[in-house]
Amino acid sequence: MITEVIFDLETQKLFSDINTTNPADLLVSVVSLYTRQLDDQLNEISGQMHSFWVDDFSSMWPYFSNVNRIIGFNSLKFDVPILAPLSPFSFTSLSHFDIMAKIQDVLGHRLSLSAIARQTLSQDKTDIGTNAVLYWQEHSPESLKKLQQYCEADVLLTRDVYDYALKNGHLKYIDKWNTPRLVDLDFSYPVPDRQSSFF
Repeated sequence: MITEVIFDLETQKLFSDINTTNPADLLVSVVSLYTRQLDDQLNEISGQMHSFWVDDFSSMWPYFSNVNRIIGFNSLKFDVPILAPLSPFSFTSLSHFDIMAKIQDVLGHRLSLSAIARQTLSQDKTDIGTNAVLYWQEHSPESLKKLQQYCEADVLLTRDVYDYALKNGHLKYIDKWNTPRLVDLDFSYPVPDRQSSFF
């Protein structure tokens, strides 16, 4: 049995609102995470979405414990530095799996979630990050609902991109010359060394 968490967060501010380049200074508004279990063939057998506002984080942290992978998109450069100072344990030492970082390791440059999802899944993000900040600032029941829905939609899109690469060994994108390309990616789990159990 494999246990995974796919997560994303939104912030209260934009970089243009602060005088630093530290993501933590943007202040988190909401975190959405999808917890799931996979069988030995990497098929999802159960999954559940959870969302937590900044005041609810005490009940969020246990979901990150004892999982095989914590999956995000640009999470090592953005989401993890934002959550790490708030975490009651060493959040950076957990089993983080950053899809963007894996892509950058192969291509030498970054690709956006929208660019990947559009070509790979014929899907796109439901909104944009700047609107997420506006929804938080408005802080009405309607705007907060939109904010949560946007964050959860990004989590599901990240999950679907990850699953495609996990099953197919590649993702699709359009290069700067407008040519369709594939980026080969190995998202498989390491095969256990069965010989290590023999003496």
